[in-house]
Amino acid sequence: MSYLSLVRHGQSEWNEKNLFTGWENPGLTDKGLAEAKEAGFKLNNLGITYDHYYTSVLDRAVITAEIIINGLNVNKYNLVKCQELNERDYGDLTGLNKDDARKKWGEEQVHIWRRSFDMPPPNGESLKDTAERVIPFFSSEIFTKLKVEKNVFISAHGNSLRSLIMHIENLSSEQILEREIATGKPLVYEFDSSKESYSLKYE
Repeated sequence: MSYLSLVRHGQSEWNEKNLFTGWENPGLTDKGLAEAKEAGFKLNNLGITYDHYYTSVLDRAVITAEIIINGLNVNKYNLVKCQELNERDYGDLTGLNKDDARKKWGEEQVHIWRRSFDMPPPNGESLKDTAERVIPFFSSEIFTKLKVEKNVFISAHGNSLRSLIMHIENLSSEQILEREIATGKPLVYEFDSSKESYSLKYE
């Protein structure tokens, strides 16, 4: 058995302002810092020792990872930063307040861009596009480690993690759109290498 732990970064300054963030690089709010610290406390209580640590290249995920790892009382580690784990690119929506975007393009259109699987905003990525970079990376870089019973920690983003969860839970494109991933709330999967199956053990 091995463990895969996923955490969406703590609340960012742009989450707080209700802005489309994408690949922009805001820091964490005080609430976000507290969420990351609490996530570290919860994971430490589970007693899992991690062999590998991954994050996106974006500050909010990196800072969250570092706070959590500190909470695990790990002093020596290699945090691998991977662009493949970045948040979905929101293109022309990036930096806009979500209410202002609805005024500009209409509520229905913005809802389609946010909640459809394969309809990207102008010059941005759909969830399908995001999955097409996250899943191959996971399969080549992370799945191989789980198979040899190494425990893996990932700090990333709502949509990159949603893509990954869709893959490991075998969810349809409709089912994954209903999944909300809260900031700073760990999800821990147990991986059975003999069956190549995942079961959610902690959320």
